[in-house]
Amino acid sequence: MTGTNTLLGGGGFHHVAVRVVDFEASEAFYRALGFEPVRTWGESPRRAAMLDGGDGTVIEIFEGGAPDTPSEGRIIHFALRAADCDAAHALALKAGAVETVAPKDVTIPSRPQPLSIRLSFVKAPGGEIIEFFTEKA
Repeated sequence: MTGTNTLLGGGGFHHVAVRVVDFEASEAFYRALGFEPVRTWGESPRRAAMLDGGDGTVIEIFEGGAPDTPSEGRIIHFALRAADCDAAHALALKAGAVETVAPKDVTIPSRPQPLSIRLSFVKAPGGEIIEFFTEKA
């Protein structure tokens, strides 16, 4: 897939990789959010899978995460675009996520103009922090 980044010859994210504590729970969680497996490999305890969100962006999950590993390190969270932040948040909770920030409206005082969004955050079963992000018109 090509994009507008001429330096990289496409640009944009291909995937985000996450080491998860419970592989089955994490795969079920992302599938409940509409992600579909496109590749899987390995055997327990070293399984991995790539799950496509429907637009070519992929979440890659790796088995073997330690339960006591901090969920926030250099990467604080990753954001998933959602047409309806509240519905995506509710779907994630139903699929096993834990709410960290309830859906709310935020205006970021950015340049060249403020950015109005609705966002929420959950902690997924694998321990990763996910933001649901909806830009407002």
